[in-house]
Amino acid sequence: MAQRSASPLPGTVIIGGATVNQIPMDWRNNTANIIDAIEEAIQNGVKILCLPELCITGYGCEDMFLSDWLSEKAWEELLKIKPHCNNVTVSVGLPVRINGITYNGACVISNGKILGITFKQNLARDGVHYEPRWFDAWIPNKIITLERNGETIQAGDLIYETNGIRFGFEICEDAWRKTLRPGYRLKERGVDLILNPSASHFAMGKSLLREEEIARIGSELFDCVYLYANLLGNEAGRMIYDGDVVIAQKGTLVAVNTRLIFKKTDLLCHEIDFNNAANTKIAPVKDNKEKNEELVRATSLALFDYLRKSKSKGFVLSLSGGADSSMCAVLVAEMVRRASAELGWEIFCKEVGIELVWDIKSAVSKLLTTAYQGTDNSSSSTLNSAKKLAESIGAEFHHWNIQPEVDSYVNKIETALKRDTSWETDDISLQNIQARARSPIIWLLANIKRSILLTTSNRSEGDVGYATMDGDTSGSLAPISGIHKTFILQWLRWAEKELGYTGLNPVNNLQPTAELRPLERNQTDETDLMPYTVLAEIERLGIYERNTPGDIYQKMKADFGDQQHLKNYIRKFFKLWSINQWKRERYAPAFHLDDMNVDPRSWCRFPILSSGFTEELEALDRL
Repeated sequence: MAQRSASPLPGTVIIGGATVNQIPMDWRNNTANIIDAIEEAIQNGVKILCLPELCITGYGCEDMFLSDWLSEKAWEELLKIKPHCNNVTVSVGLPVRINGITYNGACVISNGKILGITFKQNLARDGVHYEPRWFDAWIPNKIITLERNGETIQAGDLIYETNGIRFGFEICEDAWRKTLRPGYRLKERGVDLILNPSASHFAMGKSLLREEEIARIGSELFDCVYLYANLLGNEAGRMIYDGDVVIAQKGTLVAVNTRLIFKKTDLLCHEIDFNNAANTKIAPVKDNKEKNEELVRATSLALFDYLRKSKSKGFVLSLSGGADSSMCAVLVAEMVRRASAELGWEIFCKEVGIELVWDIKSAVSKLLTTAYQGTDNSSSSTLNSAKKLAESIGAEFHHWNIQPEVDSYVNKIETALKRDTSWETDDISLQNIQARARSPIIWLLANIKRSILLTTSNRSEGDVGYATMDGDTSGSLAPISGIHKTFILQWLRWAEKELGYTGLNPVNNLQPTAELRPLERNQTDETDLMPYTVLAEIERLGIYERNTPGDIYQKMKADFGDQQHLKNYIRKFFKLWSINQWKRERYAPAFHLDDMNVDPRSWCRFPILSSGFTEELEALDRL
């Protein structure tokens, strides 16, 4: 353990945090990004640099963390990084496996020498996190000695000193455990600086909480400088990392970077006066925290990363003219607009694998192919809506009719059953076959183009199974299934006005409808289900806050006029939620964009077979 030197603090020192856009187990990419970040820090006079959690391997290696070879390979990469740490002290994140147990470590390298490894003490185990499956938590105050390549290294709960500055670590979740934060012990041990290497997933509004609760309040509580560095990008498919880098001193945010960038590395450095905080200059904050803007920035980065990391040739989308598919189309266009503006056309086109173009519409035409697939139940309004939007953003647009395929399927079944089908007796089946008939041909198009087929499911549909399995759920990526319909509808209006997507005007003037029943039946989503605002509130209270049906009724009834209708909506929600878990198990991978989602692979697990809340709904009836 380092002891405080007798000399006073050095005064002003440049410290820095660097985010990196990593890929699980992509050693060339990950190590190159780390070295690039270190070299940029050295060029900017940085003396202490914090890199994100598990940046050598990537955070999303999942069960590979349980293997011996992964940690061994990570150590080999660390040794490649070590010689680049000249005249700088760097924290590098990696897994370390000891006697068959894996720990989440931050290795400190100073002037080409390993000073030690600090291990994470609190493991994230809620929401999207499953860290206790792979890692063991380190015991506070425990220090051990490791032998690596003939070198003796201290590891555990360590304090370091370099450039006259005494520092320690909180690693991501460590800082979210309010009463168990290592920072309290670090303060007692007299640190001047706390480093927080993190892999903290994006959610709308989360950065404000992180910067306030973790960095600013942390620096105030522990009377120190606090440096936070988060991962960047769509690392492994579902989680998006915003690349947040924050520096705070004694209760004041002094520097914050711009998040959600398309570059592979980003350095934030700042000169800190460790003797007198009043002399530390405060840098202006340019990062935009507005939720609609955050969403489009996060999904743009996620789509860009998913495209280039999967080595696909573009996106294919069944464009219905409705809200969900229209949002997916606009998000692809925004990805092109934002990434090309930041990277330049030459780098952008190289990264996404298209020939060089010089304007947004030309790039969208090469990356996004859309098709309107009509039936006898489709309206001219939705066809017009889809066509106008595709043309306005430059997407390749096709239009074909699948009624012959639908009729073929129905005729075969009627022959087999020896009876006619009808809307009175076979409503759901006749709706579903239309959605399913669209799937084979759009998959064929995606396969031929070697592109990612986007599915347009949203979270509200996921709640109640309002989607046809192997129909409108067909696809390999669901970019908007982490957000509910009410947010989508207001976002589309915002995008038309604030982002200038005039092609959304027809979409924003249509009432959401599946268009699977005959037009004279005037089908709408909210008639089939319930008002989307009501569905979103039941979802929030029932799934996010985990209330019973009766509790939800008590919380909502004061603001709801017809209480019997409210009971019916709550009953319908929980019945549909329970019987449709099998669908949620099969939905395409979804981006995590909000503080919750219903993807059982990440946020919300529920049994496929259950009681369906039978007794709880009986209790609701008695209220």
